Amino acid sequence: MPPTPATIRAYRPEDRPALYDICVRTADQGQDSRHLYPDPELMPSIFAAPYAALEPELTFVLDDGRGRAVGYVLGTADTSAFVKAFRDVWLPPLAGRYPDPAGPARTPSEEMIALLHRPERMVLPELAGYPAHLHIDLLPDWQRKGHGRALMHTFLRALRAEGVDAVHLSMVTANTPARVFYDRLGFHEIPVPDPGPVTYLGRSTTVE
Repeated sequence: MPPTPATIRAYRPEDRPALYDICVRTADQGQDSRHLYPDPELMPSIFAAPYAALEPELTFVLDDGRGRAVGYVLGTADTSAFVKAFRDVWLPPLAGRYPDPAGPARTPSEEMIALLHRPERMVLPELAGYPAHLHIDLLPDWQRKGHGRALMHTFLRALRAEGVDAVHLSMVTANTPARVFYDRLGFHEIPVPDPGPVTYLGRSTTVE
């Protein structure tokens, strides 16, 4: 029998370990981040798990055909509301494990923990016209095969069904392959003063 093709499906609670693994193995500009962040739950706790927990209806995975998630797209329809839920619901149980660093961050992990404690950084006036935001990641073996585009279109259609007109994302500016991918999907740069090491991109949720 031929192998079962990969498909996109809704996230399930049993996908949680795979979700964490995908995040860790792509968190360094699309590459494995374990050499930077020894705690394997840190990056997923900021950039993946809170979305699956707080807005599971907007969390989709690429299933390899055998039930294993090998990629995901996730996000929120309303960044301001998500930030409040992150602060009120998601952060308190993690604060003991990841205390807010005192003073300037000294390691990559402390830099990320500082971000964890400042979800309000996601709300910028320049992004007001793009109320939704997203994160998308695929394991290396599943990249450049059309799966990223399919995941993105699935997410955009879900946003459109909720009445959301536009979405944004932030990416590490140095990650030029990611920028090529987003440009091909119709994203455009959103000027933001002093954006640091990231670039903000946005687009309509309309999928032709």
